[in-house]
Amino acid sequence: MHLAGGEGQGDTLSRRDLLAGAAGASGVAVAAGLPLVAGGPGPKAAAPVAPVVPPDATKLPGAPTSQVGARSTFFKPSRTPFGETVGNSLTPLQDLTGTITPADLHFERHHAGIPLIDPARHTLLIHGLVATPLMLSVDDVKRFPQVTRTHFIECSGNGRAAYREPKPEMTPQKVAGLVSNTEWTGVPLKVLLDEAGAKPAATWFLAEGGDACIMTRSIPMPKAMDDALLVWAQNGEPLRPEQGFPLRLLLPGWEGNVSVKWLRRLELGTRPWATRWETSKYTDPLPDGTARQYSFDMDAKSVITSPAHPKVLAKGWWPVTGLAWTGRGNITRVEVSTDDGSSWHDAELSPTTGRKAPVRFTHMWEWDGKPAVLLSRATDETGYVQPTRKQLLKVRGIGTDFHFNPIVGWKVAADGTVTFHGET
Repeated sequence: MHLAGGEGQGDTLSRRDLLAGAAGASGVAVAAGLPLVAGGPGPKAAAPVAPVVPPDATKLPGAPTSQVGARSTFFKPSRTPFGETVGNSLTPLQDLTGTITPADLHFERHHAGIPLIDPARHTLLIHGLVATPLMLSVDDVKRFPQVTRTHFIECSGNGRAAYREPKPEMTPQKVAGLVSNTEWTGVPLKVLLDEAGAKPAATWFLAEGGDACIMTRSIPMPKAMDDALLVWAQNGEPLRPEQGFPLRLLLPGWEGNVSVKWLRRLELGTRPWATRWETSKYTDPLPDGTARQYSFDMDAKSVITSPAHPKVLAKGWWPVTGLAWTGRGNITRVEVSTDDGSSWHDAELSPTTGRKAPVRFTHMWEWDGKPAVLLSRATDETGYVQPTRKQLLKVRGIGTDFHFNPIVGWKVAADGTVTFHGET
């Protein structure tokens, strides 16, 4: 069989080509979760089929349209670890470009697993020091004027392993994968509190989640009246269940735990509630025997995502690129060092997507084949400069449990292998 008007062997489709193409299309269907036969059962998840790539993709039709798009079978990013009811899974920072995290790769942190909640039955109670207590359905919340904003969420424990026990085989995912950046849609919390008639005496509010641990955190009222959001969508679709479906609180720039998921209650009061989640947890012990409590803001931080372990470099030009973010507004400067901090160079910053959203930085570097250490250092709009690990150890000690933001980087050996460097 020949293509119309074609000449020569390059334009000929053999029976073998057609069979290979059909198998390749089936492989795409398997990856997309499509039934192999219209109306028939889908493939078993336990037996994935490797795609068969045709010799020339221009010589036969491709896969059909599908209900839900799938990533290329050649690109398989994933969160890790997984299967944790109490624990976390980290975003694969090294596999992503730009600054937006796909919703299905947004990091997870759970204290009692992911609850299954029917949005038609879910309600939000606003009470306490208000003129008119409100009981709102999800549909009620969606009737208020909505806004869409881009903000990062970072777990306050992000970077704990790299700070306490840095290991050469760590990847960007293991070093800093408890941070993600999303486009969020919802209603400003101030609008709802104004609707309920928040009383001037209210200086704090309690946010309560609907998971099995009943997560509760005390939040100062000024944050509610500033940039706090009640959100129901991320990246253009409803929240993923692990991100708080159907409703979650979002407190931009503050430690992730206070952005309570599966939100079901807001109570206004005059002082913190001192719940177990802000006494036994999310309180930071210090070397002098005291503790930091209600330390909400996430400090300026950066991480190089490429080149990074386990990449192996060849001599020549490489883009040293990564992410920088701060809970206090915008990143104004990122510097990159290729000689373990002896000298620093200003990196180019991508346009910001909004306040309290990451920027991507890039610095072009020509590697000459000699050992090198790559570092990044962020500065935010307040003038705060990301500290070294030694500086942080001096102030916070090795036993600090939250808010890790030291300068970290990557060692490049003479043979091009790249390993984590967390001792600066």
